[in-house]
Amino acid sequence: MPSSAGPSIDTITEGGRVTQVGEGQEAEESAPQVMTFGAPTAGEILAERYELVEHINNDSAGRLVWRGVDVILRRPVAVVLRYPGGDSATEMLQAAVAASRVIHPNLVGVYDAIDEADRAYVVREWVDGQSLRELVADGPLDPARATAVGNAVASALAAVHATDMVHGNVHPGTVMISDDGRVVLADARTDGADSQENDIRAVGGILYFALTGHWPHAEAPLHGATAGHGRAAIPDAVRDAAGGIAAPRQVRAGVPAYLDDLTMDLLDPEIAPPSSDVLAAELARLDVPSEEHFLDNTGPLRFAADPDEEPSPLTAAGGRKVAIGIAGLLAVALVGLLIGISALGGDDKDPKTNPVAAPTSSTPVGEATPAAVTVRTLKISQARIIDPDSRDRAEVRDADKVMDGDEYDGWETQTYKRAANFGNIKRGMGVWIDLGDQHTVKSVQVYLSARGASAQLLAGTNDQPSTSTGDKNLLTEYQRKTIQSFQEHDATTMTFSGFNADEKYRYLLFWITELPPSDGGFKLGVQEIKVQGS
Repeated sequence: MPSSAGPSIDTITEGGRVTQVGEGQEAEESAPQVMTFGAPTAGEILAERYELVEHINNDSAGRLVWRGVDVILRRPVAVVLRYPGGDSATEMLQAAVAASRVIHPNLVGVYDAIDEADRAYVVREWVDGQSLRELVADGPLDPARATAVGNAVASALAAVHATDMVHGNVHPGTVMISDDGRVVLADARTDGADSQENDIRAVGGILYFALTGHWPHAEAPLHGATAGHGRAAIPDAVRDAAGGIAAPRQVRAGVPAYLDDLTMDLLDPEIAPPSSDVLAAELARLDVPSEEHFLDNTGPLRFAADPDEEPSPLTAAGGRKVAIGIAGLLAVALVGLLIGISALGGDDKDPKTNPVAAPTSSTPVGEATPAAVTVRTLKISQARIIDPDSRDRAEVRDADKVMDGDEYDGWETQTYKRAANFGNIKRGMGVWIDLGDQHTVKSVQVYLSARGASAQLLAGTNDQPSTSTGDKNLLTEYQRKTIQSFQEHDATTMTFSGFNADEKYRYLLFWITELPPSDGGFKLGVQEIKVQGS
């Protein structure tokens, strides 16, 4: 179950061997001393299930980090032990339990949390790779890769925040990049010392660190991320005499102006940040394959600022010109605080009459200024199960569960025997959704019960009766327009983003073609569907 873990574990490489160590550094002399009496040994099996294979290290809080094996499922695990257990291990165990409830491919999976009084331990996913801290030690990332890392972290936080939780521990030591390129966030806290807003601002810190190799939070560090802390210290950001940080473009060449602006807006305490799901949607839009033209003059995500305020000396030196208050303007117009996202393109307009689209100082002379568009979670007005190859219609119930806001209770197929393609008796099944009106769609996220499904997102312009014949007609039409396809998807969330920005959509069909193994056969649940757009 993808999630963030309770103890502070990180992933680093020592002598070519991948390890998982607390926040990328060994325990310091000031760290709590680990009890050695009754300490575990290689070959010991905990809870009659988890075999300890190798003692990797002690994390920065003095906990023992072991590489292990789940002898039942035969998969590698990381085991973090704390002495003693009981009340002293409450925070670690609570964090693990809370984190295990959040399912997302960009969160480290938590498998178990056990308290034996004299010791407590958390069993979590073993990640082969390294932390962002270690990766950037070899040099800052290129803008495309930095954007991809920021997108993954923001997406993970959106999943955490959707449950009203706070991660509270986002920094380069808890962002891990596996050998296959997966970016995951680990080590959530439950001590109540942080907020969702600080989580979001930390994404700005992650972007800044990835782009420059410097950490901008030295005076207000996140947990375990203090500049100068330990032998694996992170260099502090370049600062002016007043303590203000230099923009990424002032530190290194080649950073696009809009990525520079986005990063600095997230770090600016005077500018209200967006929600994590809005930030994730914008970063997903900017996250394009490196072989494509990166960000190709796309408009940035800009946040509210007082248009009458003079820029700070550092801002003036960096050439940043903050757009006039998007949030404040929309609050007056819509009687609600919204956050603007600049879209591709736009008309040439006088900034005095169109303050939302005021150009930044980096906008080339004569280039069109992007118009402001509000990206939000669109309401699904109705949902229906599409089952064209069945006569009994037994599986078309409970479609409303994919739009009720509860990711733990969804619609599911029956269990099919023999083959993943619905036992060779159906072309597939799907969930049809109606957005109620035409909308520009940015992304669709489908939360699934298991990994390994294959599916497509289709679009159409017509509704049909909820009958076998109606479903057949609907599928025939919708298969002419495939938005995006996923084959044997290895995560429990599918994110479809292949939408035409100049086209509007009302009817969408999540069409399942192959089921993952389950219960001695093949089965899948669709827990929730969320649509981002305007």
